[in-house]
Amino acid sequence: MTKCIECDANIPVPADAVEGEIVTCPDCGSGFELVKGQDGFELKATKTVGEDWGQ
Repeated sequence: MTKCIECDANIPVPADAVEGEIVTCPDCGSGFELVKGQDGFELKATKTVGEDWGQ
């Protein structure tokens, strides 16, 4: 379990999680990338990519 850096809600981290995996906050819907920290995983904000209209 880790805390959302946007809304401070609890985000469950799967037991078999790997670095680089994306988790989503169940409260605010923000997506985060898991990065290894000293005490397990930490969250890193993911980059929002807009739609590609082929232009």
